[in-house]
Amino acid sequence: MKKQVNLNYEHYDHLDAMPEADRKLIIEAQNATRKAHAPYSHFHVGAAARLRSGLILHGSNFESEVYPAGLCAERTLLFYAEANYADDPIEALAIASVPSDREVYPCGQCRQVLVDVERRQGSPIRVIMSGNGTSSVVDTAADLLPFTFKL
Repeated sequence: MKKQVNLNYEHYDHLDAMPEADRKLIIEAQNATRKAHAPYSHFHVGAAARLRSGLILHGSNFESEVYPAGLCAERTLLFYAEANYADDPIEALAIASVPSDREVYPCGQCRQVLVDVERRQGSPIRVIMSGNGTSSVVDTAADLLPFTFKL
């Protein structure tokens, strides 16, 4: 039996065309790129999450000399949020990078952890992927990984 997976997402050719709350979260993610430690790839990634309470959390990527011990910005942020704010669900998470010549998307591990957090908190996470003045947005991280790992 043949089946089909459909992906619904929003795309903005200009950041000023998107909702103000999303645009502000992208700016927070862009600011977080300044704290990235990327001496090998020189690809600085920042993430920002808005919690239900309105609190904004930040994360950035960290590369280690003992590759692959580094961690992506999204997982840095998600693990921090889960350890410190587990009772305050993440409503939205934005990702930005420097250089920013294209939109930046979560890796497979980050996609799985995003879905894990959605399952744990019982609500979707709006994921905002930005770069080069454009943005693509999904209303749930599950849309980024239709075939997830599940025990």
